[in-house]
Amino acid sequence: MKIGITCYPTYGGSGVVATELGIKLAMMGHKIHFISYALPYRLGNFTTNVFFHEVDVLRYPLFEYPPYSLSLAHKMAEVIEHEELDILHVHYAIPHATSAYLAKEIIEKKDFKFVTTLHGTDITLIGSDPSYTKIVEFSIEKSDGVTAVSKYLADKTYNTFNINNEIQVIPNFVPDKFLELDISKKGKSCFKRNGETILTHISNFRELKRVGDLVYVMEKLLKKNNVRLLMVGDGPERVKVEQLCRELDLCDYITFLGKQEMVEDVLLATDVFLLPSAEESFGLAVLEALACGVPCVTTNAGGLPEVNIHGETGFNVEIGDIDAFAEHVEMIIRDKALMKKFALNARELASTKYNSNKIVPQYLDYYNKVLA
Repeated sequence: MKIGITCYPTYGGSGVVATELGIKLAMMGHKIHFISYALPYRLGNFTTNVFFHEVDVLRYPLFEYPPYSLSLAHKMAEVIEHEELDILHVHYAIPHATSAYLAKEIIEKKDFKFVTTLHGTDITLIGSDPSYTKIVEFSIEKSDGVTAVSKYLADKTYNTFNINNEIQVIPNFVPDKFLELDISKKGKSCFKRNGETILTHISNFRELKRVGDLVYVMEKLLKKNNVRLLMVGDGPERVKVEQLCRELDLCDYITFLGKQEMVEDVLLATDVFLLPSAEESFGLAVLEALACGVPCVTTNAGGLPEVNIHGETGFNVEIGDIDAFAEHVEMIIRDKALMKKFALNARELASTKYNSNKIVPQYLDYYNKVLA
């Protein structure tokens, strides 16, 4: 098949999944055409059957904000026609599904199909804003197929919008490189000093990640435990969190690593992964941690309980409950047998339920269903 894929090229779960999906499909012999304003960050290496089409956005003084969605629709129409695409798969309703619908109207091939995958904030944040509700609803309704990365997100979409489209739940999958790791090397790290237990958080440091909660969690843990927290990623909340570390005099115990391409190297050095989000439709970072055999302590927000199984791969606690979060982290790091049990369960869950060889064929089957 000739498949077009549009996603946000920046750090974030949706872009990672879209890129990894395209790479897997290309390895299976399909021709994949990425359409975006920049090269997706996990598409750094040359891959046979993968092509990139950059969207040029007109810079004109009359436009206070560059009309990306219109430029994207034009590029989509161009690629659909000249590359003779069979189907277009867009990740995020806004603006990608809207642009896909417009591209479909532009081309002569009116029976062309496009599929929209919902990832989270396009529904939970943008979609709930009154200034976007109708356009999100319209874009979903006009999609020829709709998928969501978790049951939680599918239910949330039905409850938020008046739509008739059936939503197919196809979960995210673990990139192959995580399951190919030799986890016997786990725990051997330059981060460890004097036998510290390594805790790790990975995110884009947006407000809904509640990264500041982890500073208070560390404040409690350090009273009785020898721990270090690695903060991976960057974003709008990072400066505030760093300042909070200084105010509480915790800078010697919390290390900010910034954006990291090889997060698997950090995860192999990690004993427990932490995610205190207020909203999370799936939690790809949690899945990647599980694949590395790392127990997780997360909130019970959104789709996280579907990925991090409470009492089996780690624990889920109420959003904002600092005491409970710290207590459950402490339960794991003080009970080595429990930590080992969670680690084994984590690796098993990731490698069986979320293996790419199990999930990617579901997308292919869905493409064929939509085309039929």
